[in-house]
Amino acid sequence: MSSGSKRLKIFAGNANPDLAREICQYLGVAMGASKVSRFSDGEIRAEVEESVRGADAFIIQPTSTPVNEHLMELLIMVDALRRASARRITAVVPYYGYARQDRKTRARAPITAKLVANIIIASGCRRMITMDLHAGQIQGFFDIPVDHLPGVPILAEYFHQNLKDDVVVVSPDIGGVTRARDLAERIGAPLAIIDKRRPEPNVAEVTNVIGSIKGKTVIMIDDIIDTAGTITKGAAALMERGAKEIRVCCTHAVLSGPAIQRLQESVIKEVVVTNTIPLPPEKMIDKIKVLSVAPLLGEAIIRIHEDLSVSKLFS
Repeated sequence: MSSGSKRLKIFAGNANPDLAREICQYLGVAMGASKVSRFSDGEIRAEVEESVRGADAFIIQPTSTPVNEHLMELLIMVDALRRASARRITAVVPYYGYARQDRKTRARAPITAKLVANIIIASGCRRMITMDLHAGQIQGFFDIPVDHLPGVPILAEYFHQNLKDDVVVVSPDIGGVTRARDLAERIGAPLAIIDKRRPEPNVAEVTNVIGSIKGKTVIMIDDIIDTAGTITKGAAALMERGAKEIRVCCTHAVLSGPAIQRLQESVIKEVVVTNTIPLPPEKMIDKIKVLSVAPLLGEAIIRIHEDLSVSKLFS
């Protein structure tokens, strides 16, 4: 599976080795031999244990929690491959950390999403594959090609097969309407929107619901579920307004702090997520259903490797 003289090599940091193995299995290639460990003072040590000269190298590494550790692992691996004469290095970052700091929301605030993009490029990365960036404009923070893959088709396929009742798709806020509309169109359901205000970070208050949800099965969709405050409050507000049952879905299951407890105690019946971020066993409650992004990322990798169109994946 190589085009011309370029060999395809896939490596992984410690952020999501299971996903990397699944991608290798999908592509029918062996995982590249490498090791990312720590020196005794905590500094990261990356070793590439096979020749990569002239290779087309891909590093699978979401920058999920602990984000700084995983980001540094990615940068150091890119540097190791670059100095070992890899022909092209592509960072496969299914979940891009720091994406929520994408603009100045108040005076003297940093734009960390842009800073991180600069650092990744400076390390020697020549291409990036990611999924459902918090804001699509972040692609423009990179001065290299970014293949931005959507999670909605994977979620839509699941609901298309598993839900047959009267369904309505709900966006938990105004900003997520495009994503929600995409899901609604794919499964042939109407759309509703929660109007909320955010008095402070990680706090949201529902003020109104635009659209009809009475007596319907609601699917709420977001790109990220972090502390699950927004989604559980939104679900409770929808039940109060007459929804029959609530299911939620997202691409990135960050699920930090009180998230698992909130989801467990909420009115939500099912939480459908993908494996862009690995879920430790203690977070795998019965309500959670994990779908794999490995086939999608595998397809994108093979298309990039063979110089084919990646956008054809979604048409």
